Amino acid sequence: MTRVREISSVIGALVGAGLWLAADSAYAASFDCAKARTPDEKAVCANRTLNDLDVTMGELFSLDKRLLPMGGRDALIGEQHAFLKSRKACGAKVACLTELYQKRVAALRSIIETRVMTQGPF
Repeated sequence: MTRVREISSVIGALVGAGLWLAADSAYAASFDCAKARTPDEKAVCANRTLNDLDVTMGELFSLDKRLLPMGGRDALIGEQHAFLKSRKACGAKVACLTELYQKRVAALRSIIETRVMTQGPF
């Protein structure tokens, strides 16, 4: 169990570092806010909480993608495309976007906690 806590601490530090690095930039983790065109992208860029959730989501997605095996990566990428489609459907509705991001972040964290930490990155 100590090993699990150590890995969780490392993951938390990596995500925290990503948030710190992105905090003062004009970028959300997954796209350039200067090029935001759709209502959902503009809402994420305009709202600090959504921007922070996007940074967290982007960091976790990148980490999961590196740690999962090939078949798992393909499924993860498919889930990410579905997330982006759902995000677009929210438009500029902050409540909808917030709920969607919170669910996605939880799902990405769950992959690390249930698959990577118990089965290893194979």
